[in-house]
Amino acid sequence: MPQVCIYPKQAAQLTGNQYTAGKRLLQRIRTKLGKPAGSYVSVGEFCQFTGLPEAEVSRALNGAPASTFART
Repeated sequence: MPQVCIYPKQAAQLTGNQYTAGKRLLQRIRTKLGKPAGSYVSVGEFCQFTGLPEAEVSRALNGAPASTFART
């Protein structure tokens, strides 16, 4: 089953930041969306906020092989 929510460690890895920056990023997303602290942030919400392509983020989170990311 594909992963549908983002955790701070993953947010940090996806953006190339440290864990604390990942936590702050998710909190900013929750604040902007009017969600309570500690609620889940979906992959779609994360991608909409960061501007990252949802398909690539989903592949990275769900453990797709590196060859999947190669552009032709």
